[in-house]
Amino acid sequence: MIRVNDTTWMETMIDRSVFVQRRQQLLEQCEPGSVVILASANEQVRNNDVMFPFRQNSDFYYLTGFPENEAVVVLRRGVNKNEMFLFCKLPDPARERWTGAIIGPVRACQDYGANEAFSIAALDEKMPELLANHHHVYGLLEPSTPLSNQILRWMENLRAKVRSGIQAPEHLHDLRPLLHEMRLHKSDQEIALMRKAAEITAHGHLRVMQTLRPNQYEYELEAELVSEFIRHGAREQAYPPIVGGGANSCILHYNDNNAPLQDGDLVLIDAGCEWQNYASDVTRTLPVNGRFSREQKAIYELVLEAQTAVIAKVAPGVRWDHLQETAIRVITQGLVNLEILSGKVDRLIQDKAYLPFYMHNIGHWIGLDVHDVGAYKIKGEWRTLEAGIVLTVEPGIYISAGESGVDPKWWNIGVRIEDDVLVTSSGCEVLTARIPKTVLEIEAIISQEIAGAR
Repeated sequence: MIRVNDTTWMETMIDRSVFVQRRQQLLEQCEPGSVVILASANEQVRNNDVMFPFRQNSDFYYLTGFPENEAVVVLRRGVNKNEMFLFCKLPDPARERWTGAIIGPVRACQDYGANEAFSIAALDEKMPELLANHHHVYGLLEPSTPLSNQILRWMENLRAKVRSGIQAPEHLHDLRPLLHEMRLHKSDQEIALMRKAAEITAHGHLRVMQTLRPNQYEYELEAELVSEFIRHGAREQAYPPIVGGGANSCILHYNDNNAPLQDGDLVLIDAGCEWQNYASDVTRTLPVNGRFSREQKAIYELVLEAQTAVIAKVAPGVRWDHLQETAIRVITQGLVNLEILSGKVDRLIQDKAYLPFYMHNIGHWIGLDVHDVGAYKIKGEWRTLEAGIVLTVEPGIYISAGESGVDPKWWNIGVRIEDDVLVTSSGCEVLTARIPKTVLEIEAIISQEIAGAR
């Protein structure tokens, strides 16, 4: 079992030097005479003074590791050295009595590598000085956001001082193309964190397989997942769990999780924990009574065949869109074999006849965010995979009740199988491979547990 104060936690922490290297790498890509400005996430308030758990903005965390809200980081590319300035909350004994210790400017320098740190209240006063005589400003520039408006105001104030010899920045740049490309390629330390997230997520999914019974409610399985994540030290989930039984398995982003699980139905479980801000994302589809029906098994094995075919193609140099094309071909051919579709496979693919049953993409990047950043196309062309990229592979088939032209024996069968896959120098590694997914493995676990409970 992993606890917060165990060496396991410490061994997977990102070293401060990594954040320094990231900042250096980013600034080297910026124009000479550049300033980078990023704000932390905001604390969310619900029902007056009830707070949601705070989760740092992923871009801000990636460059600083700083865990608090009400903070702004400023990076400057200098001629001889690069600098980091941090604006943050001041220590306040009265406030800390309620919310815990505040890092403050002194520790921001000592523990987080800031050259100088200031009170967040001094932001408007200090920023014109930090921007003066620099020509380029980089940020996450979105219209009408508070920080974007502040940056424009600081630049305007500096332009009013040109007669005194002060130069104002002349160019604004969107930071995302540079920063998000960096985030897409995972370092060894990041991969270690994602392996830990995958390991803990595996515990949760295995726990569900061991406790699944007919007549439970969906939320009971959700409780098993979340408690197992927390038991292994992961208090945060990468996203709200999806636990959909029967007809609900055909709703892609279902999360009511409040219906009873009927004997003979499937239950689709999409859940992953977050470990030190890094996400896992896994889906398994299980027979509630421990045995797939003939139709359920046919659809399940078709989805597994598609996933296996896609994972076999994941390697450096493979175009992203080829993964989706592979899944579509396998699924379309399988639906023809099962007489759910009829016609020539090439024509059916051209006509997108698969869309009523498989309507999403094969996956997405994953990292600090469950749907992580990074372009899927570069200059209008689909990008090719590179070592260090982590993606999900998640084909699915969903046949809702009343689907036109489909035999009712297939209705309410929703199947998705999803794993997290690391692109390696020679192919790929499935980070979530320890979670069973063959029909034999799943039936053996669930049926054995159900029999043992009788």
